[in-house]
Amino acid sequence: MGCCASNPAGGSKASRTKRWRSTGIIGLRDSKLKTFPDVVIDMERAVRTLDLTHNKISDVPAEISKLVNMQRLLIADNLIERLPGNLGKLQSLKVLMLDGNRISCLPDELGQLIRLEQLSISRNMLIYLPDTIGSLRNLVLLNVSNNRLKSLPESLGSCASLEEVQANDNVVEELPASLCNLIQLKSLCLDDNQVKQIPDGLLKDCKSLQNLSLHNNPISMDEFQLMEGYEEFEERRKKKFDKQIDSNVMMSSKGLDIGVDK
Repeated sequence: MGCCASNPAGGSKASRTKRWRSTGIIGLRDSKLKTFPDVVIDMERAVRTLDLTHNKISDVPAEISKLVNMQRLLIADNLIERLPGNLGKLQSLKVLMLDGNRISCLPDELGQLIRLEQLSISRNMLIYLPDTIGSLRNLVLLNVSNNRLKSLPESLGSCASLEEVQANDNVVEELPASLCNLIQLKSLCLDDNQVKQIPDGLLKDCKSLQNLSLHNNPISMDEFQLMEGYEEFEERRKKKFDKQIDSNVMMSSKGLDIGVDK
């Protein structure tokens, strides 16, 4: 650990720390930090949101477990290679942003973050996800795009609140059948992988699914259209498109994206 590299333009260290304690929000993005700041750990229970985005931090200390009331941890675009196991003690954590680091695996203790709603760890070096991810029953968003994943764990089907999965730009070859259990799932993005087929019941059982993107995979549109539940999925997808048009949402020049290359 270490001290802050420089004072942000918010006054003296004392006034800055006082402000952090009163708001619970610590903003240190783009602060040229090379180490995790001691002052943050010293604040312990006062921390609610910690933003260390875009620094050069390479290590997350075990003492981070003292921040037991922290709800949002934003530590994207650093040089982190591993996370401490006792990260799992952050029982209040709802948002964890780790994009753009050098992480190759996540600790099993990740599954202890029972209140976690958003986990984003794109642009890392992940080769697998821990089976304990299935314990994240409140997880709504999972973004693991731009990694080295060959598969998604079967336990993912236990993340009952999951609405969006982004896993583009990996080397995923097959999907777990348990994805069919995700009745809240609205969007599944798997562009630029090696997926040859999707679970038989996915379109039929995932009754909330509105977006399934499989561009640049070895799966054909013909196979996709023959799947049970395809027509119902199409109806949901078109309703979403129509709703976006009615709301004057800016659409791609391509119009309605069918989700699979022809």
